[in-house]
Amino acid sequence: MWDKPHLLRMISSTLFGISFALVLYGALHYTLRLPVFPLRALQLSAAPQRVDTAQIEAVVRNELRGNFFTVDLESTRHAFEKLPWVRKVSVRRHFPWRLEVSLEEHVALAHWNGTELINTHGEIFTASSNQVLPKFFGQPDSAAEVTQTYKTFGEQLAPLHQEIAQISLSPRHAWQLRLGSGMVLELGHEQPQQRLARFVAVYPYSMAPMQRTVSYVDLRYQNGFAAYLPGYTAGKNKQG
Repeated sequence: MWDKPHLLRMISSTLFGISFALVLYGALHYTLRLPVFPLRALQLSAAPQRVDTAQIEAVVRNELRGNFFTVDLESTRHAFEKLPWVRKVSVRRHFPWRLEVSLEEHVALAHWNGTELINTHGEIFTASSNQVLPKFFGQPDSAAEVTQTYKTFGEQLAPLHQEIAQISLSPRHAWQLRLGSGMVLELGHEQPQQRLARFVAVYPYSMAPMQRTVSYVDLRYQNGFAAYLPGYTAGKNKQG
């Protein structure tokens, strides 16, 4: 090997290149951790509507580690996403010392099973709220379906100027609605949209004059429905 100058030059160049890369890496690693690159500000892209600013400050104070270059953006994002009312977060660096945080907040659509909330995307989340919202009831994996069906039923009822105060989906996949007027509509699990459409079609002629006295309407009949006066106890009637 010693009688091959070109090979020696190649090995020497390779070793020099590796050494230079290591020195450069060490210098860069040291420089990025100097106190000349501290994080001095965190900017929110928009003022939060529901998220508590004190909780945001707590995340900044307790979770952010490192300087402008070394801060873990993914870890920071996860820390903010744990806050109540936060749905999604994006974090970006703005040279030389600022982080920009964009918070997407949940928009509450309804109360879910009496203990949680559900947003407009059909996602369940936990947060405290004193908003007057409809009530959704269903199985844990049915939140998205209940949300979509609520919107569909709401569109069907719009011509009657009736709003849904409560929607329930039973384990047997039977639907029940409670309207803002207090009237309960039993739709069952077979063709609920068609049954509701039948109710909407006849409501102006047969139900509107009696809406103050009718408390329960069973729409699970093939060619009609049954209306009951206050005092009727739901649950003892036919299924389906």
